[in-house]
Amino acid sequence: MRSALCTEAQLTSDTFVAWADRIRPAWDLEASGVPVGMHRKIWEWLFIIEALHQLDMLRPGRRGLGFGVGRDPLAAFFASLGCTIVATDLDETEAAAAGWTDTGQHASGLAALNGAGLCDPDAFAERVSFRVVDMNDIPADLRDFDFVWSACAFEHLGSLARGERFVVEAMQCLRPGGVAVHTTEFNVGSNGRTVVDGPTVLYRQRDIERLVRALRRRGSVVEPVDFDPGAAPADRHVDVPPWSGTHLKLEIERHVSTSIALVVKKQRERRVPSFPVAARETWARVTQGLHAHPPSAA
Repeated sequence: MRSALCTEAQLTSDTFVAWADRIRPAWDLEASGVPVGMHRKIWEWLFIIEALHQLDMLRPGRRGLGFGVGRDPLAAFFASLGCTIVATDLDETEAAAAGWTDTGQHASGLAALNGAGLCDPDAFAERVSFRVVDMNDIPADLRDFDFVWSACAFEHLGSLARGERFVVEAMQCLRPGGVAVHTTEFNVGSNGRTVVDGPTVLYRQRDIERLVRALRRRGSVVEPVDFDPGAAPADRHVDVPPWSGTHLKLEIERHVSTSIALVVKKQRERRVPSFPVAARETWARVTQGLHAHPPSAA
């Protein structure tokens, strides 16, 4: 399955609608009965599910590792299919400081992960474990998983460079032949100006292409990315507050953003030197004409 942008066509495809029905309690809270919600977060969940399904990862005996899981339903759903899951999220104090607990987007433990009841409680308790993990500092003992995933998490690590580093280093958590599926923010409107650092960054096509090259140099397989943003009515709608029921694209700091999903297969592991993150952050600010902190007064 190719890496791609969120589109109405894929979200409303028979395959995605079928998966949406399987996890309906997680998104159709009002029991509306609509085939699928027109929301990019739902697309992200369905893309991750379908990508892992196509690559034969969702069956008993497979081990999965989720990063920045928040309260998304994937850990419970994967466990319901027989997978053994390690779900991770930020320390609760750090999450509160970042505002994630206020918006209900942080998991402080197992109880938050099966709220939609997608997995039998006994099976969930047996197959899912939780631990605190900072995505900027992945513990060395998280190794030999069949698959890893994250859903719109690595754009919140502080900068473009830190997010890219996470995706590369997360590949070390996989066994050879393992699969990573990540979603993140994508700047639809510009391949030049963007948000390079701060609480939420926006990846451009040039950033994604650079990340793909870095992954390939290290022995991973990434199919060509489909950057088609779609042309259906929901693809052309840019949502702004107060949010509407169509939320595939939205405005963030005067940029139009949507979600992109990356599918990466680990073939082998090759050590390759890279520029320090701090140097890449400085260069990104300079090229944007941005500065993280204004100079102090003389």
